[in-house]
Amino acid sequence: MTSIYSFNDLPAQEQFDAWRETVSNAFVPLDAKSHTPTAFTGNLLSEAIGSLQVSEVTGGAVEVRRTPEAIRRSDPGYLKLGMQIRGYCVLSQDDREAALTPGDFSIYDTRRPYQVSFERDFAQLVVMFPRELIHLRPDAMKDMTARRVSGRRGVGGLVSQFLVGIAEQLRGVEELAANQQLSNGVLNLLAAALSEQLGCESNVPPETHRAALVLQIKSFIDARLYDSELSSAMIARAHNISARYLQKIFEGEGTTATEWIRRRRLEHCRRDLADPRNSSTPIATIAAQWGLLDSSYSSKLFKTTYGISPREYRAQAAHPGAEGEQAGGQNCASSPADRPLRAY
Repeated sequence: MTSIYSFNDLPAQEQFDAWRETVSNAFVPLDAKSHTPTAFTGNLLSEAIGSLQVSEVTGGAVEVRRTPEAIRRSDPGYLKLGMQIRGYCVLSQDDREAALTPGDFSIYDTRRPYQVSFERDFAQLVVMFPRELIHLRPDAMKDMTARRVSGRRGVGGLVSQFLVGIAEQLRGVEELAANQQLSNGVLNLLAAALSEQLGCESNVPPETHRAALVLQIKSFIDARLYDSELSSAMIARAHNISARYLQKIFEGEGTTATEWIRRRRLEHCRRDLADPRNSSTPIATIAAQWGLLDSSYSSKLFKTTYGISPREYRAQAAHPGAEGEQAGGQNCASSPADRPLRAY
């Protein structure tokens, strides 16, 4: 369950102290100094997701420090990832500085002093986890802290996209706490992104590389479902692997690349058919938008998969009833397409 802390109802002179104490208790002991000339406003949303503590922190101009004294008070041995959502910050640790703009992220170690400075209003996603969960050699970690990882390219871009999705779901109604698969996915992607950043992929175990590659490939597929030419050959070329290796990757997932593409297209079609904003859009047009150009084939495929035709499904979604719930509506509510993070 997401914990939500807001301090706007407190007297203006008490808001910053309440924010500082809550943030310190939520993470590790921290010192903070406000540079906001007016009343400091901020919030904290936090949820445990598998082995991760994921939080969205907002506030004004502030300097947050993890001092040697604070470390002596409590040293749980965590790593933290900070991804900028809004505003700008500078993270300092181990004689390095990482300047983060929205989408960028960096990692830092609670066992050693650090400083995070925000010059103006900000929002940041913070992911905290035991350091032994990151699949990197321990001796490699000393080179990883306070290094900016771009959220606009490479594996870092995929990590950023993944975390943005998590941040959006913190405010949703769906429980994420039990999703250990999601937690493992974040950690595998993070390990791959950090090693890519330093050009030391050998520091990452093969199974971590493979898990990160699976997520990259699935993200690549989702971004190109509209392309009727999307194929195993295209996917393999884009990721510099052989078609045979791609086949082995999906065998490990209990499916094939072709079947995965088909499933994701159908999930998107089903979601769009249930959306009242698309009520006047022809079914064939919706299917074509997701790369299914043969309307007759796509209708048969939809009925084979869900036990109901697209036309019948749209009618039931528009007028839900007991029969519709049994036939197809109930399954739609739990569609992986409605929960893209869990689809991985």
